[in-house]
Amino acid sequence: MSRERNGTPEGCALVTGGSRGIGAAVARGLAEDGWTVAINYRSDSDGAAAVAKEIADAGGTATLVEGDVRDADALNEAFTSLESEHGPVLILVNNAGIRDDGLSPQLGDDAWERVVDTNLSAAFRMTRRALRPMLRARYGRIVNVASIVGPRANAGQANYAASKAGLIGMTRTVAVEVARRNVTVNAVAPGLVETKFTEDLNGDSLGEIPARRAGTPEEVAACIRFLASPEASYVTGTTLTVDGGLSA
Repeated sequence: MSRERNGTPEGCALVTGGSRGIGAAVARGLAEDGWTVAINYRSDSDGAAAVAKEIADAGGTATLVEGDVRDADALNEAFTSLESEHGPVLILVNNAGIRDDGLSPQLGDDAWERVVDTNLSAAFRMTRRALRPMLRARYGRIVNVASIVGPRANAGQANYAASKAGLIGMTRTVAVEVARRNVTVNAVAPGLVETKFTEDLNGDSLGEIPARRAGTPEEVAACIRFLASPEASYVTGTTLTVDGGLSA
C-alpha cells in the first residue's frame, strides 16, 4: 500500500443507504474521522448530495455512488471506480435496508424476497466484494446495521426479522473467517431510532423503552464509528445493541 494515514492504509469508506437517517450520520462521522466517504443511494439524490455538501463544507471529502444494492453488477462497477480514484474500500457500512410489513398469512413472496434480498443478500455481496482488497491490505472494518427485531419478535415483520437475524449470523461467521488478517466484522442492532424509516411506527412503544425516548441517528453512528476505528481492532464478531435498554 501507499502512505499510511492515522496508522491505517490509504483507502476510503463506503456507506450504503447514506442519503438520510443513520447512513447520513455515519457518513458525516467517518468524514470527521478523516476518511474519504462514498455515499451510496438508490433514489434520494437530493438527500445524498446534501450530505456530501455538509461533509465538504466541514472540510471533508465525499463522493456519490448511485445504485440499488441489489444490483450486483452496478455495485461492482462502483467498487472498481472507487478503488481507482480513492484506493480500496477499507470501511464498509452495510446500512441500506427496507421494510415491507405484514402478518405472515398475508405476507407475499414479493415482499419476502425484496426485504431479504435488500437487507441480507445484498449485504453479503457487498461484503464479499470488499473483503479481498481488505485482506490484501491486512486492514478492514465491516459494520452491518442489523436491528433488535432480529433476535426479538415483532409481529408483522417476519421478513424483516429474518433478514436482520441472518445479518447477525453472517456477521459472526465472516468475522471468524477473516480475523487473522486484521479485518473485523461487527454489527449494531438499533432499537427505535428517530428516522423516516420508523416515523410510521406506534408512538406508544416509547413507553416500553427504559430510556423513555427514541434514539438518534448520531447515537447509532457513534457506535459504528468506534467499530470502524483502529481502536476497535480486538472487537470482532459481536453485535452492539443500541436500544435504550429495550432488550435488557
